[in-house]
Amino acid sequence: MSRSTASPKGVLFIISGPSGTGKGTICKALLQKDPALRLSVSTTTRSPRNGEIEGDHYYFFNKKDFKKMIQKDHFLEWAEVYGNYYGTSRQSVLGMLDQGSDVILEIDIQGALQVKDKLPAAVLIFIAPPSMSELKSRLFSRGTDSLEEIQRRLSCMVDELKLAGRYDYIVINDNFEQALDKVRAVISAEKSRSRHFKSFLAQFAQY
Repeated sequence: MSRSTASPKGVLFIISGPSGTGKGTICKALLQKDPALRLSVSTTTRSPRNGEIEGDHYYFFNKKDFKKMIQKDHFLEWAEVYGNYYGTSRQSVLGMLDQGSDVILEIDIQGALQVKDKLPAAVLIFIAPPSMSELKSRLFSRGTDSLEEIQRRLSCMVDELKLAGRYDYIVINDNFEQALDKVRAVISAEKSRSRHFKSFLAQFAQY
């Protein structure tokens, strides 16, 4: 997807969904297929999982330092999820958008709705599972969380799914390639909205 010089600011695409829906894999594939997209790296107080790299997957902080950043209004959004804090750097996201970059932000549902309130132009994409039984199977099979953690996540998922109606788009990840194509189609369509071409259209006003 090439960038139009008539669009001075980038578009923020927020991708959310319950654990196990494949949203992280979709985000990774989006960035591989479109180098123009930028990823907003979130900050968290949870411990790194196997293979996670500081600055690539998350910025890892302890709760004391995270709370100090909250007090300094460092975050565009923040939330406590499953006993840990997650937040998005205000300066980082707004800076990339002002530079004309389209930004992918993978965050929880609470945080996504916070950002939407502050930045109404942000595009919310909800990645949904084909069924609850399939979601449970994915969580157990990936082997990254303890049984206690999985049970805690499952107890919150029904409420999370009820909030999907507040998103701009819902993509059911039953087939990964098809789900990825749908998300890419959303991004392409949103980039073609007329509001992004005001400077382009202005050149015709003189005729």
